[in-house]
Amino acid sequence: MTRLLIMTVGKTHSGKTTFANMLEKELKNSVVIDQDNHAEFINTCYKSLVPQQGPNTLKYAISQTIVDYSLEESSFHLIVCNSNLSKSGRMQRIKQYKEKGLNSILVHFDIPDCILQSRVKHSDRSTAIFRIATTFEEVLERQQREAFKEDDSIPDEGEADHLFGIRDSEEIQCVIKEIVGISQSK
Repeated sequence: MTRLLIMTVGKTHSGKTTFANMLEKELKNSVVIDQDNHAEFINTCYKSLVPQQGPNTLKYAISQTIVDYSLEESSFHLIVCNSNLSKSGRMQRIKQYKEKGLNSILVHFDIPDCILQSRVKHSDRSTAIFRIATTFEEVLERQQREAFKEDDSIPDEGEADHLFGIRDSEEIQCVIKEIVGISQSK
């Protein structure tokens, strides 16, 4: 059996975590790796170590340690659940996983901004993951600006072995079924 890397791509509140958790229940021998969980842990337990400026190297180090452990010490399919909006960052990670023999799947959440704005407005998600922003509205506005500037936030066909797009929640079950099928055919 070939292991899979399933990487979600999308803006805040697009459904990445919900999808990842649903997929984990359907895809045998899989684990969700979610940087929001790592950020909340650091911000709750190690607030004094959180960098005030620049990249959150502590969060990235914890996430990388969990990824490394999962790659080396398990046979799980990895569901990497965070925004992954930068093509260069995605490609770097996909290369790392391919070197370990995993087949890659990108799931792009291309939800219209008006829906995301509504979801953010009515969200009850914890803000304990924040380091700089104070609201999800801020996060969404920043992601909208960055996506507009950088044309690389939308995945290309050649970035991964498989690419799926989700524009609304009705497509989630179909994509999950296809990914489970891919896992069984390898």
